[in-house]
Amino acid sequence: MRMWPSMQVAFILGSLFISLLIIVYWEYLIRFDGGSTSVLYGSLYFGWSNRTARDPSQPVSSRSETADPTTKPNATHIPVQKHNQTEEGERDVKQERRKEETLEEEEKESGGVSAEDMEQKARKQRIVDVCSEMSYSEEFPVMNRRFNQIPSVELDHFIVDDKHQIIYCYVPKVACSNWKKVMTILSESLISPSSGKPYTDPKEIPTDVVHNVSNYLSFDKFPRMYGSLSHHMMAVKLQTYTKFLFVRDPFVRLISAFRNKLARANQKFYKMFGSVILHRYGHVSRLPDSAEEAFAAGLKPTFQQFITYLLDPQTERRDIFNEHWRQVYRLCHPCQVKYDFIGRLETLDTDAQQLLRLMKVDNLLRFPSVYKNHTVVSWVSDWFAQIPMETRRKLYKLYEPDFKLFGYPKPDSIDE
Repeated sequence: MRMWPSMQVAFILGSLFISLLIIVYWEYLIRFDGGSTSVLYGSLYFGWSNRTARDPSQPVSSRSETADPTTKPNATHIPVQKHNQTEEGERDVKQERRKEETLEEEEKESGGVSAEDMEQKARKQRIVDVCSEMSYSEEFPVMNRRFNQIPSVELDHFIVDDKHQIIYCYVPKVACSNWKKVMTILSESLISPSSGKPYTDPKEIPTDVVHNVSNYLSFDKFPRMYGSLSHHMMAVKLQTYTKFLFVRDPFVRLISAFRNKLARANQKFYKMFGSVILHRYGHVSRLPDSAEEAFAAGLKPTFQQFITYLLDPQTERRDIFNEHWRQVYRLCHPCQVKYDFIGRLETLDTDAQQLLRLMKVDNLLRFPSVYKNHTVVSWVSDWFAQIPMETRRKLYKLYEPDFKLFGYPKPDSIDE
């Protein structure tokens, strides 16, 4: 019985001591976090308070920022410090990114975009505008087709380089021999007899070899490779590969084609076209079998006969309307294919350099210097001097999409 008062005193003293420890502990926590009652309100209040003090745009802080009364003082402060550092780092990165974007915009506004890039943008936008305009016309129905409606045989001018992911639609009489040589080197599809390795210099590749269709991959071969999936595979490559073509003033290209293929004793073109033109429009009943003999006898097509042949409705058949004078919009389908680069023969040197840089192959080769073709725009009026005005107008109508799509002005020799 005597021990009972002693136990009561001890119990009371012990309780007081524990209470004092708790008070001291809580006071320590409050002082350590620099606040009064924020800790007691839990993570929401503390997080919101931290967010407001640092950056109101930041989200509510996570649980790791909250002081937990059940943990030790040191464990309460360290996570908050780390989180502050992380947020400050993210904020610095965002600020730097905004500065870079602002500088880019200022550079563009101050002329940082090159004249060549601006010209490419204008060329591509012109195609979009003209295709949109002509989509309402019934004069050129092939321009309104979807890509999957184009027969594979009409896609034979699309050369594919899978190694560098490049697609080139070649247009005859527009430096296509040299561009085919470039594509041959990039795809490493031809072996040089002298070195036993793929060609590396365009000048070393014989021109007759590069025109052999079996030496490169083109879209018209896809049906044999992919069957019913051929158009799908074409579409996939067109979506991801760099696509380019080169164009030329339509009438200048037409004159160049006539001079090269029909005004000379070319046996192949004489048999296929020259003899037909002479029979039909020159009213020559008997012709030599040889182009050399016919030309020696003064039997060769005139430019006017050639144009009459082009305007004949039956020449719309693809096998007669040869690729050398077929319209570019029928060869390369610019209303169905979104090209990344449109080059022009008139600016071939600068365009070629720009394109090789764009394709990231300028370190592999250089576009070969070419002989300057003497067929120039100034010749158009001379060549058309003997052509009746009504015939000129009809011929312009035949090539009108090419003039408009690629920004070539209507010739002065054709009045309204």
